[in-house]
Amino acid sequence: MNKEITKRYILFIIGLFINAVGICLIIKADLGSSPISSLPYTLSLKYPVSLGTLTTFLNILLIIGQKLMLRKEFRKRELLQLPVSLIFGIFVDLCMIIFATLSPQLYISKLILLTLGCAILGLGVSIEVMADVVMLSGEAFVKAIAMKSGKEFGIIKVFFDSTLMILACVTSIILFLGGIVGVREGTVIAALTVGIFARFFNKRLAFIGNYLCN
Repeated sequence: MNKEITKRYILFIIGLFINAVGICLIIKADLGSSPISSLPYTLSLKYPVSLGTLTTFLNILLIIGQKLMLRKEFRKRELLQLPVSLIFGIFVDLCMIIFATLSPQLYISKLILLTLGCAILGLGVSIEVMADVVMLSGEAFVKAIAMKSGKEFGIIKVFFDSTLMILACVTSIILFLGGIVGVREGTVIAALTVGIFARFFNKRLAFIGNYLCN
């Protein structure tokens, strides 16, 4: 059992890094950011704080939100989201450094990079789900709302992502004096396609489940 858990956590960390790669490629496409990163990204364009740091801060707020909503139903295991958030923030900053020079100029090149980023992000999400050990704070927050409201996870997820995009737009308008920065057509495309890519990889990576159990 310990061997299986170890493999699951290793797989989860790999999924986290792939997630970070996907998010950074989407941002580097210069057509917006992924919905979950839209608010931190917008803030990072205004203040001298890294995207990874702001992402970690947002995740911590979401963990606090879960605790306030779930109260006694908030399991101690969910506290693992704290170190996970820190690791994910580090991965995001590392990937932003790795891809620092990536800057497509043609719109078609930006679309290709955006699609690649969405596919990689979908792969990361799929791997995280397969690991089945802990969730990133964004998904865990959505799950907590779904538990308390009795609504479907997917419906709450769409509402949550939409709320983050709206907050990013409002924040951008306030900080950049009427302009919207960090939220573009790429943000909407990511919202619509990452889940599709995740389902695609779920079917083709089913063999990983057998590996984890052996």
